[in-house]
This record gives sequence, structure tokens and C-alpha cells, in this order.
Amino acid sequence: MCSKQTLADDLLEWYDAHQRDLPWRAKPGEQSDPYQVWLSEVMLQQTTVATVKGYYQRFLDRWPDVRALANARQEDVLEEWAGLGYYARARNLHACAQMINNVHAGKFPNTASTLKTLPGIGDYASAAIAAIAYGEPVPVIDGNVERIIARLYEIDAPLPKGRKTILQALAPLVPRRRPGDFAQATMDLGAMICRPKNPACGVCPMMNHCAARQSNSQEAFPVKLVKKTKPTRRIVAFALIHDGHILLERRPETGLLGGTLGLPSTPWVARQDFPSNKEWIEAAPVSSHWKDAPAPKRHTFTHFHLDTQLKLGVTQNRANIENCEWIALTPTLAEKLPTVFAKMLQALALKE
Repeated sequence: MCSKQTLADDLLEWYDAHQRDLPWRAKPGEQSDPYQVWLSEVMLQQTTVATVKGYYQRFLDRWPDVRALANARQEDVLEEWAGLGYYARARNLHACAQMINNVHAGKFPNTASTLKTLPGIGDYASAAIAAIAYGEPVPVIDGNVERIIARLYEIDAPLPKGRKTILQALAPLVPRRRPGDFAQATMDLGAMICRPKNPACGVCPMMNHCAARQSNSQEAFPVKLVKKTKPTRRIVAFALIHDGHILLERRPETGLLGGTLGLPSTPWVARQDFPSNKEWIEAAPVSSHWKDAPAPKRHTFTHFHLDTQLKLGVTQNRANIENCEWIALTPTLAEKLPTVFAKMLQALALKE
């Protein structure tokens, strides 16, 4: 196997020729903006590049710097985030912007250790910002990088516990020159070449360094524990209409979809059957003549499946209900809601 310096040089040479053109990535010779790096890295957690691009640009247009984002209303941030999922990221994004603005005078800290003290910034994001925006030679490890390093050294410690072993193998590879480019190069390599299935080993700049390629065992790495079966939660949700408006509930600040607007419903608990008539009638926001409405049958979250039934009701009285708001039914309303609720509105095909 070649030296660590040769490995880094080979990867950077490949990156210079083949790097992806991403809206948050600085052009060659330009300094990366820590705000843009941070925003993109938070959005990219558990989300694809293709999905993030549109959201990133809309956020940047609306809040072009950290001070603007810090002064935004959390409700507006959550609304702009709608559809990206993992809404704790949006709440932490807003809280982090406020801390940077109020505690750090609007300036991002320039080391991974200090960045990690901010809301929502963990090991990965702190290292990514420090390496890409400030040139700190720290290892940056995401799912793509885990796969590359596990194959490179045939690391058979199963994930997620094996991440520590992978990190220890990655750290000595990070060059002091261009550590940010090295981090982005590994991300690009994992996305474009060292794919989970059918990796393009024949054009990989790491081919002469990779132990898994030499033993033809690429797809055996990284080793992952067998996933547990996801439980199923079943709910009845309520679409209550009054004069071109729909009743939406503001969910609690903490927990799943925290702080977002959505349809009122029965509790989201794991169960074998849907709530009985008595249960859902007691949970309904008002007494009304409810009728069955079309709804997506299943929405899958990270840790569980959600099966839904939907009830439609029309009321002549716009009652004030705790934690609920009457929102105008506009063509764009679904775009402002979490995906699970957006799908329900789209299935209803309600008009203004």
C-alpha cells in the first residue's frame, strides 16, 4: 500500500478534475463562507444533495447571513424547512444562529472544538465547517467517508460502533495542506465512485490503496448490524374546514415535528389497530359530522411507520382551540407543512 501522503495527493488530484459543482461550495481560489458551509451541512444530514439544493438557495435568498437568520421568527424558519424532515435540525439551526449572533458577535468560531459547543453542531458538522471554512486539519466523517475508509483498510468492526475505528484510520490521512478539499474530495468520491453498490473501482483514484479492491470484497464493507423491525403507529387525523380555512395544530416545541403546523390527530402511539370510533371521536378537535376522506396509508419515518386514516369535517363556527390556528387554504399551503401532512392535504385536493 502506498504512503498516506501519496494517497492524499492522488485523491486531491482526482478532486481537482472531477469535483461536483455545488451551490454552497467555493470556487477554486475563493474562500469558503462558514455560514454557507454550516447551512448546507445541516441540511445535508439525512438528506440528499438533489433535495437540498432548492431549499438551500431559498434559505440563502431569504436569510443571506447568520444575523438575518438569527433575527427571523422560528415559525418562519420551520415553514421554509417544511418537507426536509428532521425538524429538530431547523430549530437548532435557528438557535445556533442566535447564539452566534448574540454570544460570538455574529462570527462563527474557527475551531471544531468550539463549533461543537453550538446548538445542533455535532462531531461531523463541527469538523466539516472547521476544515472547509477555516482549513483546520481535522477528520470529517459521514456515511460516504465511512464506506471509503472501511473498504480502504477492510475494517470489519460493524457500524455504528465501528465508527471509532474508522475515525482512527482516517485521522492520519488528513493533509495539513488543503484539509477542506480533502474532506470534500472524500464526500465526492463516496457519492460518485465508491458507491454502496457497484462501485466504479476501475476509475477510482484510490484503487492502488484499497485493500477491499485487492480482495474483491468491496461490497462487504462497511459491515452493518441487522436493522430492527420498525414499529407501526396508527392515527386518525382531522381536516376541519371553515370558510376557505383549515384548522392546523401547532405541535409541541420538543419531540417529533416539534414546533411545526399539522393536522390535529389522535396520539401517535404504536398499536395493532386504528383508534376505535369512540377513541377518535373523543380526540376530535370539535364535535362535527365527520366523514372518511382519502389519505396516504403509510408514511415512514426513521424509526417507525405511520399509518393514517383521515376524517373531513365542515363547521359553520370558527372555534378558538388551544394550540390551533385557522389557516387559509391556498395552493401553496401544503408546501409549508411537514411532508406527512402535505400528503394528506394533497390527497384531499381541497380548493380555496
